[in-house]
Amino acid sequence: MKKILILSLITFTLGQNNISERIEFMSANPFSFQQIILDLDSQTPQAVFGDLMFPAEFDSSKKYPLIIGNAGSLNWAEHHLKYLEMYRQLGFATFQLRSFDARGVDSTVGDQVEVTVAMVILDSYRALELLSRHPNIDAENVGITGWSLGGGVALYSAWMPLVKAINGGAYQFAAHLPIYPPCFVYPVTEESMEFTAAPIHILAGGADNWVPAVACSELIDQLKANNIPVDIDITIYENAHHSFDKTNVPLTVRENGYTLGDCRFPMNEDGTIYYSENIKLSINQPWKQKLALATCAGRGPTMGTNEEARQQAFAYSAWFFTKHLMENNQ
Repeated sequence: MKKILILSLITFTLGQNNISERIEFMSANPFSFQQIILDLDSQTPQAVFGDLMFPAEFDSSKKYPLIIGNAGSLNWAEHHLKYLEMYRQLGFATFQLRSFDARGVDSTVGDQVEVTVAMVILDSYRALELLSRHPNIDAENVGITGWSLGGGVALYSAWMPLVKAINGGAYQFAAHLPIYPPCFVYPVTEESMEFTAAPIHILAGGADNWVPAVACSELIDQLKANNIPVDIDITIYENAHHSFDKTNVPLTVRENGYTLGDCRFPMNEDGTIYYSENIKLSINQPWKQKLALATCAGRGPTMGTNEEARQQAFAYSAWFFTKHLMENNQ
């Protein structure tokens, strides 16, 4: 297993007490879950960075619970940063993982191959391992969240075959909060239905046609039907479209984005994703993934603010991480 290489640790002072650190480390570029599980050491190395920030009243003698955030296919946006700011006001440290910027990519909308969920999950665990040794981070209380593609990261980072392949299970997140994640890949064998013991809660829009909430509900129902011991649940906000938690953004159509309502792909324990349960054709390569999506996905998803859902999502996010990363440690 490749060890993390710290390239640099640069500390900036923002204001009187607000501390921010640019953290750089080595990760890799696996396209698929399968490449993590079966061939991680052969993946092309990749330098990655992110920004670690502490609450305004920083106490250098204190260890802070940490929330690692992951952006969506359009990279970091203002509403993502508002969540991180809210968490710091509550007393958390935050880590803004810059997986897209590190790879020189602005957006993956329309192809989803230049930066993948697998790459960012690996980045997230490399960051977790490194930050767990930081003198001001409470390594036992690190949560992960993300939006859209980053929501997929927050969800499938709880899938144990990946965790075991990356670090043998030595480093795990204490709570997972995926926000409108893609749930159209689902574990189908008994051996593949293993998740961490950490709580997982999905926030999704009932009118989201980019990554429909129904796929996430189906995933949860499947796990429960198979008596899988996983702490997972979902909140669906009625009439909320993709990116419902943006601020004052009218409902618009993203012409080049996928609509994934009819897409469902089974996955086995080694991360092989198949076209269907009956057609066992692997779609783990970029061109095969594009062909598979061409058979089930449309184009032109809608996105925009739902103010009621936005407020509820922010309030729930604050409650969720406070409960699982702060209150459980008191």
